Amino acid sequence: MFQDITIEELRELRAKNEITMIDVRSPSEFEDSTVPGSLNIPFFDDRERAEIGTLYKQTSVEAAKERGLEIASAKLPAFVKQFGQIKGRKAVFCWRGGMRSKTTATVLSLMGIHVYRLAGGFRAYRKWVVETLETFELNPPAYVIHGHTGTGKTEVLRRLKEEGYPVLDLEALAGHRGSIFGHVGLKANNQKTFDSLLLEELHALQHAPYILFEAESKRIGKVVMPEFLVRKKEAGTAIRLELPVDERVRQIMADYRPYEHPEAYLEAFRQIKSRIHTPIAAEIESCLEKERFEPAIRMLLEHYYDPRYSHTAEQYEGAAQIELKAATVEEAVQGVIEAIKSGVPL
Repeated sequence: MFQDITIEELRELRAKNEITMIDVRSPSEFEDSTVPGSLNIPFFDDRERAEIGTLYKQTSVEAAKERGLEIASAKLPAFVKQFGQIKGRKAVFCWRGGMRSKTTATVLSLMGIHVYRLAGGFRAYRKWVVETLETFELNPPAYVIHGHTGTGKTEVLRRLKEEGYPVLDLEALAGHRGSIFGHVGLKANNQKTFDSLLLEELHALQHAPYILFEAESKRIGKVVMPEFLVRKKEAGTAIRLELPVDERVRQIMADYRPYEHPEAYLEAFRQIKSRIHTPIAAEIESCLEKERFEPAIRMLLEHYYDPRYSHTAEQYEGAAQIELKAATVEEAVQGVIEAIKSGVPL
């Protein structure tokens, strides 16, 4: 028979890369949020789950069970084969460690395929994530990357991470660039997914000598940063990047690629149009309609983003700061590396 596994036991095995997590919930449940790194082998697809749920509510528990058995029976050979192709230790979970994961583990056991079942299912995992984040203490001191819109903060962090530096990329975890245009072309994560991914990253970085992350607002797209990260940002050593306006425009074009989603960017602009002086707003809108993105970006920087950033930057006056002027993002990356290597105190 199968064996239940706790969150703590699961974490130990995952830390050693000794187990594969398999989410047997429906594709839409998996898409909404799951244990990071899990595979999805659904016991029921979305339509089947809805049908069984309707029978459960409107007819009877027995009718729902009978229909579930009928559906599952027809799919068992293919279902078992999928699990058989996964090497090594395996653990399954559903919403609360109920019928779907129990039935999966039992059937697989009868077929000679041993799997663990996560006790309490995804609900228990989610509870653990929330409670852990509420009491989490991030040990390493922080370098916090500041700078006007377009100074390549995210790109600098991405390149540093590629070189092995301890980077916490909050925008990547949120699936959002953090601006009114930040969702375009990306799949924004919900709070459950963000929290799970964040906790995985935090555990990986907990013993680093320091961490680097961007000075994000508390809200990034659909998600909200936990309070301890906000405090870490405020207490960290600020590295304030400065790039020429031309380089900033180029960086925004490369990062946002407005020519791929012109209508979406125009729609997003109209959400902030009323906050910009009317003649300037009309000119920006005209440029976006004609897909003249570079002048539109330049005006947005001058008349919207830069004034807002200057106001926000005043909150950090008096904190430890490193001023870093660079001509390009490449120079900015090297400047951050040199600042760290020089032993600038945190």
